[in-house]
Amino acid sequence: MTLDQLRIFVAVAERQHMTRAAEALGLAQSAVSRAVAALETRHDVALFDRIGRRVELTEAGRVLLAEARAVLAQVERAELALAEFGGLARGVLTIRASQTIAGYWLPRHLAAFRRAWPGVEIRLGIGNTEQVLDAVERGLAEIGLVEGAVESGACEARVVARDQLVLLVAPDHPWAAGGAPDAEALAGGAWVLRERGSGTRSVFEAALAGMGVDPARLDIRLELPSNEAVRGAVEAGLGATALAASVAAPSLDAGLLLRVPLPLPERRFTALRRADRPATRAASVFLAGLDPRGGRA
Repeated sequence: MTLDQLRIFVAVAERQHMTRAAEALGLAQSAVSRAVAALETRHDVALFDRIGRRVELTEAGRVLLAEARAVLAQVERAELALAEFGGLARGVLTIRASQTIAGYWLPRHLAAFRRAWPGVEIRLGIGNTEQVLDAVERGLAEIGLVEGAVESGACEARVVARDQLVLLVAPDHPWAAGGAPDAEALAGGAWVLRERGSGTRSVFEAALAGMGVDPARLDIRLELPSNEAVRGAVEAGLGATALAASVAAPSLDAGLLLRVPLPLPERRFTALRRADRPATRAASVFLAGLDPRGGRA
């Protein structure tokens, strides 16, 4: 098994098509087909099911895809480690970030880094907190940026900013006219929340538990995978939600949402990286540019 075979296999798996993979790699289709066939023959296993002109991964292929991506990421880090001895004239910075961070806090830091080091390619992936942690642990991203505390024996963590969680309702919601709802009202209200695994959801549920409200008993009308979708559903009057103040700001300014005076905790924005791997120079410089005091977003 060679690195070239793994690169070809990943290209085919991502495109589900031999010809498109060959075009992307600048190779003849016959060369791509031979590389895949060599892998399958050597290990006596089918990696793809052929369906017309398309291909689909078999179970063995799905297992290999995860491992191949991790191997190629490690090789790329090794190559970059050598290249970076000449400075940051070129390189790659691979980051995964949770949605709130990627959409509302991270862009200005990426822009500042890009202005300072224009030769470094920035690769940003977005997911929820669990997905970001998984990517860092598996070596698919060098830096992870998540909301709230995470538990990982493989990663070191550093707080780089803070943001406030706020309770939000539409202007015609019953809670818009009064003070903070009590535990009974919170338990009986209708909710629109982020999906499980998101930092926003986990911090809010922990806060509810601290108020004596069982999060498992909430009447959740919609569970959505993006801040913008949650915000839009609450603006439409479907229920209440809790989001970061930075996410809520445009709707609050426009009068589309109101903030309910319920004390909710600050959230920490945390930078993650594998503790057992030395940071590339690009990662070290980027992390050094974040607020070392863990300041507000």
